[in-house]
Amino acid sequence: MTRIGLLSDTHAYWDDKYYKYFDSCDEIWHAGDLGTDEIADKFEAFKTFRAVAGNIDGASLRQRYPLHNRFMCERVSVWLTHIGGYPGRYAPNVKPEIFTNPPRLFVCGHSHILKVTFDRKLNMLCMNPGAAGRYGIQKVRTLLRFNIDDDQIKDLEVIEIGQSSGG
Repeated sequence: MTRIGLLSDTHAYWDDKYYKYFDSCDEIWHAGDLGTDEIADKFEAFKTFRAVAGNIDGASLRQRYPLHNRFMCERVSVWLTHIGGYPGRYAPNVKPEIFTNPPRLFVCGHSHILKVTFDRKLNMLCMNPGAAGRYGIQKVRTLLRFNIDDDQIKDLEVIEIGQSSGG
């Protein structure tokens, strides 16, 4: 079993609560808009870290992380990206591949809106962890935590970590 901590849109903001909520995790996944190399360095020093570059990330982060990261976690195919959309409204840059080769788990950020939904047409679970940073439209900063056990995605937890400053 692999325990995953999932977040997005930190926008260069570090919160020590990440240590508390992700301490029991085996891996941390970040769905883009890290903001700075220093934020990425802290996550990499803490746990096994997978990330993608987001639309606010500069050249250095775009060199470190791809725009799309497809990988296997145990027996679950995962696609991690920043701008991905959701069932019925997938982003144009991911739509062709999603329909020809859908993963079991599709993870994106960007909207700052926490949303977990199942695409019945593609038999694919879609997760957006909302935003963990202080900048953005979200009122509450959020994280997700869940387990992947063989071919099962289970034990999903939504974690609220504080108010956003908006903007």
